Amino acid sequence: MPEPLEADELSALGERLPAWQIGDGRLVRDVEAPTFPAAIEWVVMIAQAAEAMDHHPDIDIRWRRLHLELSTHFAGGRITDLDVTLAERIDAIVG
Repeated sequence: MPEPLEADELSALGERLPAWQIGDGRLVRDVEAPTFPAAIEWVVMIAQAAEAMDHHPDIDIRWRRLHLELSTHFAGGRITDLDVTLAERIDAIVG
């Protein structure tokens, strides 16, 4: 079972995941797609990546905008390596 990241590991995430913020103990990213269908396509691709990892993000979609939040529920809702890996996969999907 993944362990929550330590404070120094969380601090170093800015270099590894520059598009992500830490908010309320979670990895958070907002992205805007060029069109609504593209946003839905991103959601489907993110869902497929998440399902393959058996690790699922919170996704809120409003027109072309996606709000993504990652944390590991079985680690007390804290950030683990699973979240970092999924964030990197999401970055590859949304560019």
